[in-house]
Amino acid sequence: MENLLTPELEALRYIQYDAEDRIGYITLNRPDKRNALNADVVTELKQAFEFAENDESVKVIVLRAAGDVFCAGADLAYIQDLQGFGYTDNLEDSTHLMQLFHQIYTLKKLVIGQVQGHALAGGCGLAAICDLTFAVPEAKFGYTEVKIGFIPAIVSVFLVRKIGEARTKQLLLSGDVVSAQTALDMGLVTFLASKEELADNVRTYAQRLCRENSGQSMEVTKEMLGRLPEMGLEEGLRYAAQRNAEARGSDDCRRGIAAFLNKEKLVW
Repeated sequence: MENLLTPELEALRYIQYDAEDRIGYITLNRPDKRNALNADVVTELKQAFEFAENDESVKVIVLRAAGDVFCAGADLAYIQDLQGFGYTDNLEDSTHLMQLFHQIYTLKKLVIGQVQGHALAGGCGLAAICDLTFAVPEAKFGYTEVKIGFIPAIVSVFLVRKIGEARTKQLLLSGDVVSAQTALDMGLVTFLASKEELADNVRTYAQRLCRENSGQSMEVTKEMLGRLPEMGLEEGLRYAAQRNAEARGSDDCRRGIAAFLNKEKLVW
């Protein structure tokens, strides 16, 4: 792995960052706590994603975790601390997590989730916010917040966009934990892979995207798909036409069309 990190990243306690073959790996590295989330973990994730977005050696980002559990949601000690918070502190803390989810959702680079174990509550939110998600068949997914009198508020904004209102209601109102196959059927997960093949499948897929796809095109397409749901039909079509016209004038498009017309195999 290539590890030319900033002093800030080298000081991370809960997150590990590595880069290899144009893939940036952000690893939740708190297996003894089932990679549970707290304010410090969220801060370190934000730092790692910012670094990966600006890392010129990286074209695709993979979010993964150490140990048997992808992420069990909020840390127990963190939940206990929240009991002493007032509204202002709670709003600040909620905004902290919201900023992380928004950062990943709007990141210029494609983010692939590599889910090797259970992803629950906030952990399921992390898996869902990724652009594409690979998971092992044994993994369980669910938003269990309603079972403890809480609500899965922040992720709901993104989940409605990803899997639709009906399935979002099914997951969030029931608090049920579902299988990886059900998550796949719902659109929460993109691909299933065995534990033995998961890492290789993610790496092979990411390498193919790096090799075969224009980074600029993936960036613009991701941005466009993130903005379209908030637009009406005519506004969305005008916006799409503008992006289409802009793309035609890009260096990547000229290069790609030239290679196509000359029947050359293009490696990005």
